[in-house]
Amino acid sequence: MLNTPIKIQAFLANVPLFRELGSDELDRIALNTQQLHAAKGEILFRRGDPALGFHIVVFGQVKLAFSSPRGDEKVVDINGPGQSFGEAVMFMERPHVVTAQALSDSMLLFVGRETVFDELVREPKFARRMIAGLSSRLHGLMSDLENDSLHSGTQRIIGYLLRDSEDSLELKGALEVTLSATKGVIASRLSLTQESFSRILHDLSARGLIEVRGRSISIPDVAKLRACSD
Repeated sequence: MLNTPIKIQAFLANVPLFRELGSDELDRIALNTQQLHAAKGEILFRRGDPALGFHIVVFGQVKLAFSSPRGDEKVVDINGPGQSFGEAVMFMERPHVVTAQALSDSMLLFVGRETVFDELVREPKFARRMIAGLSSRLHGLMSDLENDSLHSGTQRIIGYLLRDSEDSLELKGALEVTLSATKGVIASRLSLTQESFSRILHDLSARGLIEVRGRSISIPDVAKLRACSD
Protein backbone atom coordinates (compact mmCIF):
# COMPACT_ATOMS: atom_id res chain seq x y z
CA MET A 1 0.00 0.00 0.00
CA LEU A 2 2.85 2.37 0.80
CA ASN A 3 4.06 2.45 -2.82
CA THR A 4 0.63 2.41 -4.47
CA PRO A 5 0.14 5.50 -6.67
CA ILE A 6 -3.07 7.49 -6.35
CA LYS A 7 -5.03 9.78 -8.63
CA ILE A 8 -3.85 13.12 -7.29
CA GLN A 9 -6.67 15.16 -8.85
CA ALA A 10 -9.33 12.92 -7.28
CA PHE A 11 -7.74 13.16 -3.85
CA LEU A 12 -7.28 16.94 -4.01
CA ALA A 13 -10.94 17.36 -5.00
CA ASN A 14 -11.96 15.93 -1.61
CA VAL A 15 -9.56 18.02 0.47
CA PRO A 16 -11.44 21.02 1.99
CA LEU A 17 -8.73 23.42 0.82
CA PHE A 18 -9.36 22.53 -2.85
CA ARG A 19 -13.04 21.57 -2.78
CA GLU A 20 -14.36 24.66 -4.60
CA LEU A 21 -11.87 24.45 -7.45
CA GLY A 22 -12.82 23.29 -10.92
CA SER A 23 -11.20 20.47 -12.86
CA ASP A 24 -8.87 22.83 -14.75
CA GLU A 25 -7.52 24.31 -11.52
CA LEU A 26 -7.11 20.88 -9.95
CA ASP A 27 -5.30 19.62 -13.04
CA ARG A 28 -2.81 22.49 -12.84
CA ILE A 29 -2.12 21.91 -9.17
CA ALA A 30 -1.90 18.13 -9.57
CA LEU A 31 0.55 18.49 -12.43
CA ASN A 32 3.02 20.18 -10.08
CA THR A 33 2.28 18.07 -6.99
CA GLN A 34 4.69 15.39 -5.83
CA GLN A 35 3.61 12.11 -4.27
CA LEU A 36 5.85 11.20 -1.34
CA HIS A 37 6.24 8.05 0.76
CA ALA A 38 7.58 8.17 4.29
CA ALA A 39 8.36 5.12 6.41
CA LYS A 40 7.60 5.19 10.12
CA GLY A 41 10.16 7.40 11.88
CA GLU A 42 11.29 9.16 8.70
CA ILE A 43 11.94 12.91 8.94
CA LEU A 44 10.14 14.96 6.28
CA PHE A 45 11.86 18.20 7.21
CA ARG A 46 13.71 19.63 10.18
CA ARG A 47 13.50 22.95 11.94
CA GLY A 48 15.57 25.42 9.93
CA ASP A 49 15.00 23.73 6.55
CA PRO A 50 13.63 26.01 3.82
CA ALA A 51 9.83 25.96 3.45
CA LEU A 52 9.39 25.35 -0.27
CA GLY A 53 5.73 24.27 -0.12
CA PHE A 54 3.28 22.41 2.08
CA HIS A 55 2.26 18.79 2.67
CA ILE A 56 -1.09 16.99 2.69
CA VAL A 57 -1.45 13.61 4.38
CA VAL A 58 -3.06 10.94 2.18
CA PHE A 59 -2.74 8.19 4.76
CA GLY A 60 -0.66 7.68 7.88
CA GLN A 61 0.28 10.20 10.57
CA VAL A 62 2.85 12.97 10.87
CA LYS A 63 3.81 14.79 14.05
CA LEU A 64 5.11 18.34 14.20
CA ALA A 65 7.41 18.97 17.14
CA PHE A 66 10.02 21.21 18.73
CA SER A 67 13.16 19.68 20.19
CA SER A 68 15.49 21.21 22.77
CA PRO A 69 19.30 20.83 22.68
CA ARG A 70 18.89 18.31 25.54
CA GLY A 71 16.62 16.16 23.41
CA ASP A 72 13.34 17.10 25.10
CA GLU A 73 10.43 17.17 22.67
CA LYS A 74 7.18 19.14 22.57
CA VAL A 75 4.63 17.81 20.09
CA VAL A 76 2.77 20.72 18.50
CA ASP A 77 0.36 18.80 16.28
CA ILE A 78 -0.51 15.36 14.94
CA ASN A 79 -1.73 15.35 11.33
CA GLY A 80 -3.79 12.57 9.78
CA PRO A 81 -5.44 11.87 6.40
CA GLY A 82 -6.72 14.95 4.61
CA GLN A 83 -4.87 17.38 6.88
CA SER A 84 -2.20 19.75 5.65
CA PHE A 85 0.77 21.45 7.30
CA GLY A 86 3.49 23.94 6.41
CA GLU A 87 1.33 26.59 4.72
CA ALA A 88 2.05 29.45 7.14
CA VAL A 89 5.85 29.43 6.93
CA MET A 90 5.59 28.90 3.17
CA PHE A 91 3.77 32.23 2.84
CA MET A 92 6.22 33.93 5.18
CA GLU A 93 9.10 32.56 3.06
CA ARG A 94 10.95 31.63 6.23
CA PRO A 95 12.50 28.32 7.35
CA HIS A 96 10.41 25.69 9.07
CA VAL A 97 10.06 26.26 12.82
CA VAL A 98 9.23 22.65 13.67
CA THR A 99 10.40 19.17 12.66
CA ALA A 100 7.96 16.87 10.83
CA GLN A 101 8.27 13.12 11.40
CA ALA A 102 6.11 10.22 10.22
CA LEU A 103 4.50 8.34 13.11
CA SER A 104 3.55 5.48 10.80
CA ASP A 105 4.13 4.46 7.20
CA SER A 106 2.60 7.39 5.34
CA MET A 107 1.81 8.77 1.93
CA LEU A 108 1.78 12.52 1.38
CA LEU A 109 1.36 15.05 -1.36
CA PHE A 110 3.77 17.98 -1.59
CA VAL A 111 2.45 21.14 -3.25
CA GLY A 112 5.23 23.54 -4.20
CA ARG A 113 5.20 27.20 -3.19
CA GLU A 114 5.27 28.58 -6.74
CA THR A 115 2.31 26.38 -7.72
CA VAL A 116 0.32 27.83 -4.82
CA PHE A 117 1.31 31.42 -5.57
CA ASP A 118 0.41 31.06 -9.27
CA GLU A 119 -3.01 29.62 -8.42
CA LEU A 120 -3.73 32.36 -5.89
CA VAL A 121 -3.34 34.90 -8.68
CA ARG A 122 -5.63 32.92 -11.01
CA GLU A 123 -8.36 31.77 -8.63
CA PRO A 124 -9.87 33.97 -5.85
CA LYS A 125 -11.79 30.96 -4.45
CA PHE A 126 -8.50 29.26 -3.72
CA ALA A 127 -7.25 32.36 -1.90
CA ARG A 128 -10.37 32.36 0.30
CA ARG A 129 -9.93 28.69 1.09
CA MET A 130 -6.28 29.16 1.95
CA ILE A 131 -7.06 32.10 4.26
CA ALA A 132 -9.84 30.09 5.93
CA GLY A 133 -7.47 27.18 6.47
CA LEU A 134 -4.81 29.37 8.04
CA SER A 135 -7.42 31.09 10.23
CA SER A 136 -8.69 27.72 11.42
CA ARG A 137 -5.15 26.65 12.28
CA LEU A 138 -4.62 29.89 14.26
CA HIS A 139 -7.89 29.35 16.11
CA GLY A 140 -6.77 25.83 16.98
CA LEU A 141 -3.45 27.07 18.31
CA MET A 142 -5.21 29.65 20.48
CA SER A 143 -7.51 26.93 21.84
CA ASP A 144 -4.47 24.78 22.63
CA LEU A 145 -2.83 27.69 24.45
CA GLU A 146 -5.98 28.27 26.50
CA ASN A 147 -6.26 24.57 27.24
CA ASP A 148 -2.64 24.26 28.39
CA SER A 149 -2.73 27.45 30.45
CA LEU A 150 -6.10 27.27 32.18
CA HIS A 151 -7.03 23.59 32.40
CA SER A 152 -5.71 20.87 34.66
CA GLY A 153 -4.04 17.76 33.31
CA THR A 154 -7.21 15.76 33.99
CA GLN A 155 -9.33 18.29 32.10
CA ARG A 156 -6.92 18.21 29.16
CA ILE A 157 -7.05 14.43 28.91
CA ILE A 158 -10.84 14.31 29.21
CA GLY A 159 -11.11 17.01 26.55
CA TYR A 160 -8.85 14.97 24.27
CA LEU A 161 -10.87 11.78 24.80
CA LEU A 162 -14.13 13.59 24.07
CA ARG A 163 -12.84 15.79 21.25
CA ASP A 164 -14.76 13.89 18.56
CA SER A 165 -18.02 14.20 20.50
CA GLU A 166 -17.77 17.94 21.15
CA ASP A 167 -20.33 18.68 18.42
CA SER A 168 -22.90 16.58 20.27
CA LEU A 169 -22.65 17.71 23.86
CA GLU A 170 -25.85 15.88 24.73
CA LEU A 171 -24.24 12.53 23.88
CA LYS A 172 -24.91 10.03 26.62
CA GLY A 173 -24.12 6.38 27.16
CA ALA A 174 -20.91 4.62 26.20
CA LEU A 175 -18.15 5.64 23.81
CA GLU A 176 -15.13 3.77 22.48
CA VAL A 177 -12.00 5.82 21.77
CA THR A 178 -8.82 4.65 20.07
CA LEU A 179 -5.72 6.73 20.80
CA SER A 180 -4.33 8.00 17.51
CA ALA A 181 -0.69 7.81 18.63
CA THR A 182 1.45 6.46 21.46
CA LYS A 183 0.73 7.70 24.96
CA GLY A 184 4.08 9.50 25.00
CA VAL A 185 3.26 11.48 21.85
CA ILE A 186 -0.23 12.38 23.06
CA ALA A 187 1.12 13.36 26.48
CA SER A 188 3.57 15.76 24.82
CA ARG A 189 0.76 17.13 22.63
CA LEU A 190 -1.19 17.91 25.82
CA SER A 191 1.88 19.42 27.55
CA LEU A 192 2.08 16.59 30.07
CA THR A 193 4.82 14.15 30.97
CA GLN A 194 4.17 10.55 30.04
CA GLU A 195 4.18 9.68 33.75
CA SER A 196 1.46 12.26 34.49
CA PHE A 197 -0.57 11.09 31.50
CA SER A 198 -0.47 7.47 32.67
CA ARG A 199 -1.22 8.44 36.27
CA ILE A 200 -4.31 10.41 35.27
CA LEU A 201 -5.58 7.57 33.08
CA HIS A 202 -5.06 5.19 36.00
CA ASP A 203 -6.97 7.54 38.33
CA LEU A 204 -9.90 7.87 35.90
CA SER A 205 -9.92 4.11 35.49
CA ALA A 206 -9.91 3.53 39.26
CA ARG A 207 -12.94 5.82 39.53
CA GLY A 208 -14.79 3.76 36.95
CA LEU A 209 -14.92 6.61 34.43
CA ILE A 210 -12.85 4.84 31.75
CA GLU A 211 -11.45 1.41 30.95
CA VAL A 212 -8.00 1.27 29.35
CA ARG A 213 -6.90 -1.59 27.10
CA GLY A 214 -3.72 -0.56 25.32
CA ARG A 215 -4.66 2.23 22.89
CA SER A 216 -8.36 1.43 23.24
CA ILE A 217 -10.27 3.38 25.89
CA SER A 218 -13.89 2.64 26.77
CA ILE A 219 -16.00 5.35 28.35
CA PRO A 220 -19.03 3.73 30.06
CA ASP A 221 -20.84 7.03 30.64
CA VAL A 222 -19.84 10.06 28.55
CA ALA A 223 -21.97 12.47 30.56
CA LYS A 224 -20.36 11.39 33.82
CA LEU A 225 -16.85 11.80 32.40
CA ARG A 226 -17.71 15.22 30.98
CA ALA A 227 -19.15 16.27 34.36
CA CYS A 228 -15.86 15.27 35.99
CA SER A 229 -14.07 17.70 33.67
CA ASP A 230 -16.54 20.49 34.43
